[in-house]
Amino acid sequence: MASMDVPADVPKRASATQAAPVARAMPAPVLSWVTLALMTTASVASLRAAPTMAVYGLACVFLYLVPAVVFLLPTALVSAELASGWSGGVYRWVSEGLSKPLGFLAVWCQFAMTIFYYPSLLAFVASTIAYVIDPSLASNGLYTAIVIMVLYWTGVWVSSRGTKALAGLSSWGLIIGTLVPGTILVVLGIIFLGQGNPSAAPMTSSHLLPAWTGLASLVLIVNNFLSYSGMEMNAVHVSSLKDPAKEYPKSMFLAVGLVLLIFILPALAISWVVPADQTSLTAGVMQAFNAFFSYFHIGWMTPIAAVMLVAASLGGMLTWLAGPSKGLLEISRSEGYLPPYLQKLNKFGIQQNILVTQGVVTTVIALMYALIPNVSSVYWIFSTITTQVYLIVYLLMFAAAVRLRKTQPDHPRGYRVPALHLMCAVGLLSSLAALAIGFVPPSQFGGSSVWSYVLFIGGGLVVLGLLIPYAFLKFRKPSWRTEAAATEGGAS
Repeated sequence: MASMDVPADVPKRASATQAAPVARAMPAPVLSWVTLALMTTASVASLRAAPTMAVYGLACVFLYLVPAVVFLLPTALVSAELASGWSGGVYRWVSEGLSKPLGFLAVWCQFAMTIFYYPSLLAFVASTIAYVIDPSLASNGLYTAIVIMVLYWTGVWVSSRGTKALAGLSSWGLIIGTLVPGTILVVLGIIFLGQGNPSAAPMTSSHLLPAWTGLASLVLIVNNFLSYSGMEMNAVHVSSLKDPAKEYPKSMFLAVGLVLLIFILPALAISWVVPADQTSLTAGVMQAFNAFFSYFHIGWMTPIAAVMLVAASLGGMLTWLAGPSKGLLEISRSEGYLPPYLQKLNKFGIQQNILVTQGVVTTVIALMYALIPNVSSVYWIFSTITTQVYLIVYLLMFAAAVRLRKTQPDHPRGYRVPALHLMCAVGLLSSLAALAIGFVPPSQFGGSSVWSYVLFIGGGLVVLGLLIPYAFLKFRKPSWRTEAAATEGGAS
């Protein structure tokens, strides 16, 4: 998600007391391209998606590479050009390139995707915690619903008090919840195979491509678009590079390589020890840990691995919980997009009413885990809706980039994408393809009703991604733009 903050490395304005006309300004701190690559990797990579691709075994390599080429790279490069020319994130980019109402739609979708993202994230947390308490709970819908509600409302309470002590947890998340457990998983997997144990999934060259059984066999690739979302988040730092034109592409290619390693290797490790028809989309990581630890007679490490994964996931949730809603609030106070009730701040300066309203919806979604028997099915449906809603942001971003290159060709940009129109065309087509494929039930849903699946996905996309923001735009009043917001300013 594009940041709305001013980069920390922007040099401060010289003091008025420095009257000497010959005094030189201090040079701006320079960010190395390797550092930016690591920052980008930290904002994208996660183990949460590994079970989703593990069901494809060796073919997960192909299923990760394709969206990396047609979506990940275009997103990273195009957002870099936009960020180096226009501050303010995706709202500013789309507003300048297309229109303010479409800019609101973009920032709304950034916020709205979290409504389904947090339940799916916390379902993963619930399944992970289950392996510390009782592994059978991982498939219990009522247990999952209770954990989602308790953890989410706790997060709302923490965020509404303006607590910033946990802000640093996201930077530790890459190490605590991704690199360390991911490395352990892969190393144990290699040793497991090295000792002559057969892989649960075939590892021959004939399995490099997924078996074609119709569109349903490729549907899980859609989830990878969400896995890769967030590459635009660090594009705001492109101007901090010494030579953006040369260093930013190098940084992105390194980040893509690291992200692919973090995504692919743990997914393969899971496929080596957990059969595809037994892999849980929420608890797959812990299934693999449990199997490896049991084989090596170190079962006492299972709770430790669970705590690491849970700590990283909760840290990420707390860090991000107020972020998208804050961006929506600032723009709405400036332009009057939301009613006054949702614009109010509590005594800590936090948009508590937005968080509470979102919490009510999250509670309703959590109850669906209790009502629908298959937890993995619910998890997949919500993950797909999250992806569908977020893809609207990228469709608008690519369209805005093309329009801005045409209408404002001379606007200063710190970085210009080579073959921008080609990059945007690839990004647009891949995003549209992902939207279309998202309506096809994956092969794992063979026994479920196709139309009920389409209804869930389509209903979530239309209501959350289109109808609600349209209603806000249709019925907004001039009075919604508060005097305080007009004085304070907002997103331009």
